[in-house]
Amino acid sequence: MMATDKESHASSSSDEALQLSVTLRRRAMPTQAAATGPTDGLLERIFRGRNLAADQVLNYSLNSLLPPDSLLGVQAAASHLADAVQQQQRILIVGDFDCDGATSTAVAVRALRLFGSREVDFLVPNRFSDGYGLSPTIVEKIAAMPLRPQLIITVDNGISSVDGVALAAQHGMEVIITDHHLAGAVLPAAKVIVNPNQPGCSFPSKATAGVAVIFYVMLATRRELHSRGHFRADELPNLGNLLDLVALGTVADVVPLDQNNRTLVSQGLSRIRNGRCCAGIAALIRVAERTPSRLSAKDLGYAIAPRLNAVGRMDDMRLGIQCLLCDDPLEASQIAGRLDRFNTERKQVEATMRSQADDILAGIDAGDADRSVTVCLYDESWHQGVIGILAGRLKDRLHKPTVIFAPAGPSGAGSDVDLIKGSARSIAGLHIRDAFEAIACAEPDLILAFGGHAMAAGLTIRRQDFDRFKTRLEQVIHTAAGEGAFEQVVHTDGDLAAQELCLASAEAIDSAGPWGQAFPEPVFDGLFQVIDIRVMAQKHLKFMVRPAEVAAADYPPLQALLFNAPECWLGWATTAPSGAARRLRMVYRLDINEFRGRRDLQLIVDHCGLES
Repeated sequence: MMATDKESHASSSSDEALQLSVTLRRRAMPTQAAATGPTDGLLERIFRGRNLAADQVLNYSLNSLLPPDSLLGVQAAASHLADAVQQQQRILIVGDFDCDGATSTAVAVRALRLFGSREVDFLVPNRFSDGYGLSPTIVEKIAAMPLRPQLIITVDNGISSVDGVALAAQHGMEVIITDHHLAGAVLPAAKVIVNPNQPGCSFPSKATAGVAVIFYVMLATRRELHSRGHFRADELPNLGNLLDLVALGTVADVVPLDQNNRTLVSQGLSRIRNGRCCAGIAALIRVAERTPSRLSAKDLGYAIAPRLNAVGRMDDMRLGIQCLLCDDPLEASQIAGRLDRFNTERKQVEATMRSQADDILAGIDAGDADRSVTVCLYDESWHQGVIGILAGRLKDRLHKPTVIFAPAGPSGAGSDVDLIKGSARSIAGLHIRDAFEAIACAEPDLILAFGGHAMAAGLTIRRQDFDRFKTRLEQVIHTAAGEGAFEQVVHTDGDLAAQELCLASAEAIDSAGPWGQAFPEPVFDGLFQVIDIRVMAQKHLKFMVRPAEVAAADYPPLQALLFNAPECWLGWATTAPSGAARRLRMVYRLDINEFRGRRDLQLIVDHCGLES
């Protein structure tokens, strides 16, 4: 059926909807040595299949972290911040309304307070009324404060705030920018810019999240203050205590987990597991019903971060930051409960929008839909705070760059020009921010503002320009797409022998994390015999399976879960025949099912297809 480094498709069937819909490509695996135990050599094979050495990959010590010195501007920023701390200047942190922005703000505020600053506060733009970053609107609000700050520090934003920085200077306020987003053609005239992605910066980790950038700035600031004799020998602040926040923000922003980022996340997770995290994160873990001692990067990304992100999407991220800054466990629990309710509301809004998007897509001519290389949708009822999630869901399902728009409100008092804001998600090999830049160069009046990364970006256009933008985006992506760009390829770590399908293998893989973007959790593919199948909650499937080549008497059934199963599979589950026709090729991950104190292996199925 499949050879190493060869592409494979499921065999043809009269019911094409039940065939494997992705192309599988197995990573080249070394020959397996004789094993004395079920997990012997498993991790080594996985890492070697990715051209990595296990002893290097698994070195997550603090000593292995990149030093801050090669971050362009970090020493200048540290010197200015040290002056501000020692002079007790009024400092204002301007954050962002996502989880990376919230954790970045918390790291900056907590670190400066540890350094002895008594005049530090924070401000987060409101997604709906202020827009993104250090905008002129926000600067005017800051300038109108009774006690105007002397120094503004941006975290997870600022690299595109040319006008905002210029206006701050007119009001006599200095600005230090810390960011990680890609820079535009013109940089703001800030006092200092620290951004690993700015021109001329040699910092090796270009994937550093905003929270890690400000963490590095604070490391350099502590060193500068220490060199000035600011701390007594016995009171040097331990910034390692902020690594729980760094881990959360890094995972939440879905930046590639290179070695440096994995070390930051691993160190943060270690502190959380040992009960050394801030009260806010501990409270969020409780409302998410996770076990702190076994918390994983996956838990941070799928259980903790969404509860923080939800308040920034639905209301005001200030509440989320207050949770992260809170030191009282009772107060933190109360705030976490409110964040949890915002997350429930977000899910309800998202479900409605997904249904409406499906209706729009269903109304598009099937031929046009197949020929289109992008998805671009707008509805006047959609919620601006949820369009990014919807874009991601549709991108994953349709495997096309997707842009979802929602109303942004009028552009100004007395204006009849309505604006709409879009959130974009892309697929590997198609850089969505570059696509927006190409459109902006070709038609300078079309996109009013944009920014982002290769895989995610945002923009603002006029409502009446939606169709024009949609057409231009289709043209740009069509031109940029190379051969096979829209083929959905899934790289797997091969098949597992029956004896490797065990709890010990799942535990070994879990302990080798953190896994995440650009360092994906191991995914395997194999042929299984379906013993039983059930529909759960009208949208999920629970299989009981065993490896196809293993006799029933030699292997107990395994539980395998397929979440949000396609309609064709839900229908098949109620009519599936017995015998050989119930053989499936599954693309799966090993998972641990914990229930009533018992831990068992289960498979999480990403894709499956009928096999004859």
